Amino acid sequence: MRRVATEVLSFRALVLGVCLALPGVAAVAADKAVPPAPNAEASAGVVNVQDAWIRATVKGQTATGGFMTLRSSQPLTLIGFSVPGVPAAELHEMKMEGDVMRMRAIKSLPLPTGQVVTLRPGGHHLMLMGLKTPLSAGSTVQLELKLRAEDGRVLTQTVAVPVQGGAPGGSGGMPMQGHEHPGHGHHH
Repeated sequence: MRRVATEVLSFRALVLGVCLALPGVAAVAADKAVPPAPNAEASAGVVNVQDAWIRATVKGQTATGGFMTLRSSQPLTLIGFSVPGVPAAELHEMKMEGDVMRMRAIKSLPLPTGQVVTLRPGGHHLMLMGLKTPLSAGSTVQLELKLRAEDGRVLTQTVAVPVQGGAPGGSGGMPMQGHEHPGHGHHH
């Protein structure tokens, strides 16, 4: 079983590498099925995902954020996510503590039935860390959401997420620098 998981991760890293190197291939790679994580059940889109994007990075940058709007068709909890070729992926929140914006990892995020949950710059978001190569604007990343149902089952849902220089609509959102969150290799 460990060998299969390693091969799946290697395949995912290869697909990500090809997608990043050749943006035109991203659309083709997005159509290929990616096997679900061990002990996880693939869901048939139980979460409606809209306005998803990942902030593009530059050479030497090792972390970036992912953002989207989620609406679940049943009570679920977002317990994590993964991206092929990205060693560390965490759910984060940003909060003001006094006059300092602080970011911290959170274990989970409830997705109540029918309610909109927004992952956005300056609030709850996804952190992709340990990046070895830049994520280029115009490419697409296969992101696998990990969800826990009320009965304890773990579901996965794969989403093709575009990499962009800023938020959809050109607002750019809150910059991912100038805040305090030690331990992720940022140099301010």
